[in-house]
Amino acid sequence: MNLRTLTLIASFSTALLAPALHAAPFTPEQEARIKELIRETLVQNPKILDEAAESWEKQNSAAQEAQLGNFIKGNQDVLFNSATSPRLGAKNPKLTLVLFTDYNCPYCKQFDPQIAKLLKAYPNDLGLVIKLLPFKGQTSAKAAQYSLTLWQQDPARFLPLHDKLMSKQGMLTETDINKALAATDNLTLKPDAKATEELRNSLRIGTLLGVQGTPATLIGNQLVPGALPYEELEQLVKTELAKRS
Repeated sequence: MNLRTLTLIASFSTALLAPALHAAPFTPEQEARIKELIRETLVQNPKILDEAAESWEKQNSAAQEAQLGNFIKGNQDVLFNSATSPRLGAKNPKLTLVLFTDYNCPYCKQFDPQIAKLLKAYPNDLGLVIKLLPFKGQTSAKAAQYSLTLWQQDPARFLPLHDKLMSKQGMLTETDINKALAATDNLTLKPDAKATEELRNSLRIGTLLGVQGTPATLIGNQLVPGALPYEELEQLVKTELAKRS
């Protein structure tokens, strides 16, 4: 019996055993009989637990989504309108995704082409804000500082460097970063303080949102963890776009 089942049984028992307001408490004999009836009911009708679990999960999911929605409303600027966060896709999108990613994350490297494919499939409907989270070491932070500096200095040149860094399999080395800079004609680029501040802000908002790893994608009021297959990702986006049409 798993923890969720035990919790549901406990909640079910508590609800039935709770005396009505202003009523006298149950006697020990009455409580024992009620518990016996609960056990008999669950043994004879095990689907009750499945139905209760499904209902509980729906209520819990709705509550979490509402809470996340309130947080998003209160942090629109840092999530969607920060001038220091790279932004791709439509200029006036119906839906803007926020992607938390890391240049040293192998799952991010798998997921990045899926995001690029999605933006191409919905060129007029989708926007993307990139929040770099340097979770995986010093070279992750250094690569992020270079790409964020380039975004601030010359946004049109950001994507080639981003793609080069993200397409390198495995953990980046200093040599890999220098090769990416050379390949995109950015050897003279020097990281600036605004890039470091952007990383701090991304880490802060990611922590407040509950991002525990990369990649993680904010789609409407859902924070979706992991590198989803393209079909699942597209379905989530379609559902959210339908709400806004």
